[in-house]
Amino acid sequence: LPHPFPQELEEARRWEGARDVRPLDGNVRRWTGLLLPNNPPYNMGAFRFELTFSLNHPLEPPCITLRTPIYHPSVDLEGRVCQPLTTHVHWEPTTRAIQVLQDLLLQLDSPDLQRVLRPDVARELQERPEEFRRRAEEHTRLHAEPRPDP
Repeated sequence: LPHPFPQELEEARRWEGARDVRPLDGNVRRWTGLLLPNNPPYNMGAFRFELTFSLNHPLEPPCITLRTPIYHPSVDLEGRVCQPLTTHVHWEPTTRAIQVLQDLLLQLDSPDLQRVLRPDVARELQERPEEFRRRAEEHTRLHAEPRPDP
């Protein structure tokens, strides 16, 4: 079977929502890159992700992890993401890597209280939005990577 990754990697590299997308340590099944959120409080920084494809890709969903700590209701302290798209229930073999990244970026930009891994943060966002924003901004300032020049 021809390797599906070159086109997918090329597609992800051309997308303006990420930078520096490349195989990690030369492993075509593990990618890294920087996600660039559009909305405050996360748009002050860039967030490194790791996307890992199983040997059964595309029959099995890839696994995405955020390596940069983020204060967000859908991302836990280990960087795991609540992303329905990449669960076995919702995964379609036709889904492309770039769609996984686009879905994650959208989720970072617009936290969805239906997709929660940190109930405390979700509750804060719901009940004390100003405080949530202040904390998320501070956290972004402390942990996020500098945004690359356009």
